[in-house]
Amino acid sequence: MAATDEPSGDLVVTGSVVVPASSLNWRFSRSSGPGGQGVNTADSRVELSVAPLDLPGLTEHQQQRLAARLGSRLVDGVLTIAASEHRQQLRNRQAARERLAAVLRAALAPPPPSRRRTKPTRGSQERRIEAKKQRGQLKKQRRTWD
Repeated sequence: MAATDEPSGDLVVTGSVVVPASSLNWRFSRSSGPGGQGVNTADSRVELSVAPLDLPGLTEHQQQRLAARLGSRLVDGVLTIAASEHRQQLRNRQAARERLAAVLRAALAPPPPSRRRTKPTRGSQERRIEAKKQRGQLKKQRRTWD
């Protein structure tokens, strides 16, 4: 079983970033949706909360990147992930852990290289103009003159 599949224990985000189990806060509640009579009795909905800016082992640069990219999702410095798509609490816990790891991984990822602007080649410009002329000729032939 991989580290991100375990419902308890540390959550491995990247090779250098690990969320300790003590930083993860779990809340359980009743879920809506399919499940029959079990929906009314089982607390299968899961909310996983963590304060990403307070995680141990983050560099100052990583903290700034997390604050910039997750700023709109943080409430009082806490990121909350909810999972209720499965009928079993254990599967929802696994889904919440995977989703939290994915969100943190995406927020910590370096930005993609900036796009270098290029000019269209002469051949592509000529092909484009020629196609426009052919289209215009076709439309001109369709016209009816009385």
